[in-house]
Amino acid sequence: MFALNTEVEIPETSEVRFIDTELEKLDYSKLYGGLRQKGRKSVVDAKTMFKVIVYAYERGIYSSRKIEEACRVRIDFRWLLNGEKIPDHCAISRFRKKHKEEMKDFFCQYVRILEAEEETDHEVVFIDGTKVESRAGRYTFVWRGRVEKDLAKAKAKLYETTGTKDVTEAEAKVAELVSGLIFVTGKGHHKSEKQKEAENILELLERIHRYEKDLEIMGPNRNSYSKTDPDATFMRMKEDHMRNGQLKPGYNLQFAVNSEYITGLEVYADRNDTKTLIPFLKAMEEQHGEKYKKVSADAGYESYDNYCYLEENGQMSFIKPTNYETKRTKKYRQQIGRMENMTYIEEGDCFVCAEGRILQKAYDTTDTKGIYPRKRTYYRCEDCSHCSKRSLCSKAKSPETPKEICVTKGFEEARRKSEKNLGTDEGVRIRVSRSIQVEGAFGLMKHDYGFRRFLTFQKENVRTELF
Repeated sequence: MFALNTEVEIPETSEVRFIDTELEKLDYSKLYGGLRQKGRKSVVDAKTMFKVIVYAYERGIYSSRKIEEACRVRIDFRWLLNGEKIPDHCAISRFRKKHKEEMKDFFCQYVRILEAEEETDHEVVFIDGTKVESRAGRYTFVWRGRVEKDLAKAKAKLYETTGTKDVTEAEAKVAELVSGLIFVTGKGHHKSEKQKEAENILELLERIHRYEKDLEIMGPNRNSYSKTDPDATFMRMKEDHMRNGQLKPGYNLQFAVNSEYITGLEVYADRNDTKTLIPFLKAMEEQHGEKYKKVSADAGYESYDNYCYLEENGQMSFIKPTNYETKRTKKYRQQIGRMENMTYIEEGDCFVCAEGRILQKAYDTTDTKGIYPRKRTYYRCEDCSHCSKRSLCSKAKSPETPKEICVTKGFEEARRKSEKNLGTDEGVRIRVSRSIQVEGAFGLMKHDYGFRRFLTFQKENVRTELF
């Protein structure tokens, strides 16, 4: 035994004291309400367990076994336990998995506390995403393209064997085929032709069901998933140590930052950020009970649906257009085939190219794939023959094919509004602040806390870990 001084002083400025004081502001009634009233009680109080886990994460300790070890040997953890027994790693792991909604509730509570203390407000929110690797195996991929090809081949083979591509009809046929049939297996037995045919059809049906299940897991918006973590999608990560563009299973994390505080978190399986903005803003509005007046995001969030949603919801857009930087270059201005570099005549609703020829309105189409219908207008040159600048203007191989451009007027108008907002004094300040605030949050999590890979499987557990 060590001869230790029984009075160990924890400095008043230590982080463990600060975290303990801040976490005391939360309401733990929901946490205690979710505990079992009967049966064996936990060795550690639920509130104390939550404090220990939060402090461990703040110290960069994420493994349940290492948290248990810290509770045994570190003085700051023993101070936080305040005389209670040391929890084992199984109890810590169970606590994290069981209290998913409570973890989210604590995060939302603390955001409301920050606003009540006037540390944050609902003026402007800075949004960005980062990708973090899943715990799933890196070579457990299932690709949509491969599955669709194999499904088509299996259905073609089923048609050759049974004369139908309908799975229900094929199942009825094989049921009729095996009716009264005695299946034989093992050495010395010879399978009948009917048994061979039935087994062939059953094997095809099993493959078809498996491929259809794979497509169902991926859903309409994903092209891959992991066998060990079906919620994870294979993405390109910035941490590419082999430098070969390897795809790894991971999640797209969305952060919302206001006044250098993280006020919103969500986890998505999308590979890019375009389709995450609307559900993320809706989730934050539901959690906060209030919406942000101004939304700042990078060019990865630019889309017609996002512009329309912000305008409909009464929120100012400070989304950076994808061509914001490139259109200021000399190379971009020299591309005379671009719609932006042509002259638009509003009275005649037509464009004038660099050669002085007119592109008249040809026809309109409506794209209904997104949330908001998108109207596209096509303009076509009447005659491009003997044009000295045709090679610079048009990519069509045939010289008889006239130049044609497509314009989405609603999108272009929304883009101009957002660019105009960015050009104001406030817009410049917001644009400069965005990269500092939200990228700083990613740096804090990945570099300072060393959190680069999730320790749990499935989206719900990952969300809990993130909160």
